[in-house]
Amino acid sequence: MAEFPALNGQSVSYAVLLYPSGTVNPPHTHPRAAELLFLLDGTLEVGFVDTTNKLYVQTLQSGDMFVFPKGLVHYQYNAHSQYPAIAVSAFGSASAGTVSIPNSVFNTSIDDNILAKSFKTDVATIETIKAGLAGKA
Repeated sequence: MAEFPALNGQSVSYAVLLYPSGTVNPPHTHPRAAELLFLLDGTLEVGFVDTTNKLYVQTLQSGDMFVFPKGLVHYQYNAHSQYPAIAVSAFGSASAGTVSIPNSVFNTSIDDNILAKSFKTDVATIETIKAGLAGKA
């Protein structure tokens, strides 16, 4: 809606996505909409986790489509070492929202001790992860 205000109230939105070689769109959710991704060019590994923690993975080729159900954790990864991938995503909401899992967990003020216990690791590892994510949105 920010880029195209006419979407307000229309229950749809779109995004054009460029995945340079070797890049990932980290695990995230869209709390207010399902996502339909159409791959225009390249190859792209996509996956989502259902409510039983089962991972569904598919490698898309140009012209393929994939649906990410509303609210489920999903990602996209361009494993190609040389070529970008280009996709269009359609959402069933003018404001689908995006919740980045790494940022929601490690770029917040959740106590490091709680995170260490939750991930069955130590505070030093949590600090290393946070340092790696610092400044990234």
